Amino acid sequence: MKKQFLSIIGIVASLPSFAFAAEKTLDKADTVFMFINTVLVLFMTIPGIALFYGGLLRRKNVLSLMSQVIVSFSLVCVLWVVYGYSMTFDVGNQFWGGFDQVMLRNISITDLNGSFYQLIYVVFQGAFACITVALVVGALCERIRFSALLIFSVLWLTASYIPIAHMVWGGGWLAEDGALDFAGGTVVHINAAAAGLVGAYLLGKRSGFGREAFKPHNLPMTFIGTAILYIGWFGFNVGSAGAVNAISALALVNTVVATAGAVLSWIFSEWLFRQKPSLLGACSGCISGLVVITPAAATVGIGGALIMGIIAGIAGLWGVVILKRWLRVDDVCDVFGVHGVCGIIGCLLTSIFTASALGGTGFPEGMTMLRQFGIQAISVLVCIVWSSVTAYISFKIADKLVGLRIGIESEREGLDITSHGESAYN
Repeated sequence: MKKQFLSIIGIVASLPSFAFAAEKTLDKADTVFMFINTVLVLFMTIPGIALFYGGLLRRKNVLSLMSQVIVSFSLVCVLWVVYGYSMTFDVGNQFWGGFDQVMLRNISITDLNGSFYQLIYVVFQGAFACITVALVVGALCERIRFSALLIFSVLWLTASYIPIAHMVWGGGWLAEDGALDFAGGTVVHINAAAAGLVGAYLLGKRSGFGREAFKPHNLPMTFIGTAILYIGWFGFNVGSAGAVNAISALALVNTVVATAGAVLSWIFSEWLFRQKPSLLGACSGCISGLVVITPAAATVGIGGALIMGIIAGIAGLWGVVILKRWLRVDDVCDVFGVHGVCGIIGCLLTSIFTASALGGTGFPEGMTMLRQFGIQAISVLVCIVWSSVTAYISFKIADKLVGLRIGIESEREGLDITSHGESAYN
């Protein structure tokens, strides 16, 4: 009798694994929340990146940059639906996902991701892929061949963005190790910065670089792009919470505080060493703060976010003024100086300011600050090496197929006319 009773108890204890398993339920508030955040992230690329980068270029190349951004954006959208989402988030191995969701074939319109529709999540994550490729463009513009950029975009998205996103967000290697990257410090910013740096080296410097003054042709345009990126970044960081909850609220405050701190530290540093605070410096500081808080927005405290922002403003200024000179590279829009430097700092500092003693949400059980720092450092190193190698191969293939760089005469005349037959200003 006792054995029969224990047997019944055992059966009842096992029921939660199937009979009483919690079912996903649709939450309309979360659904609207994710709709809005998805649109905000899409808005970051078009028109955010296009305007921000476009204003930094010479007037003869602004339309070529905008063409590169919108066409690469569209190309990534298609590839993401065809195989990108499946290879990133479907069950696979440590480096790539599977193919069960190619063309979204096994995702119905009623399937849920948490408390909102999975199809929204598909587009939300696709927007991250789009902006990552668009960020790379900023290091290559004013001399890359349009067809070469498109070939690179296909190859690098497949060989770098997808596996790194899977490793960090899709349950792959770095996720299993415990790497913290809430909204894209490694996946988006370091990934794009490493690829852009490799591409800038392979392309070589623009004709006249170092001899002519290559000044931004339209800083108001860059300011508008900055403002769009700033507002869109709330979709980036806050939306990564996936629901209206305490984490999304924390991400909101941290994003505001870190960005403000970075703007002020960049401006005051520039004011101190260059005697004049500039609008371009304020815009660059804004992006630096947004980048640094991206991996940490959901785990660090308010004070930690402020300190990270202040550090990012100073580090970003160092990256575009001193590091760029050391590297001897023509990174046109300072992709590595801002996104690379501040992305690395953000990922590493996440391991420090996540500590509950410093106001953060705390580490998982059994995790220490030193161990988390080591995991973060490994994730940064893996991202830099992986992205750099795949970018080198992708650029070389594009160079072999169509030629990477346009001719010198076409470059001097400007890509707007020679590549697209248009002119921004008459």
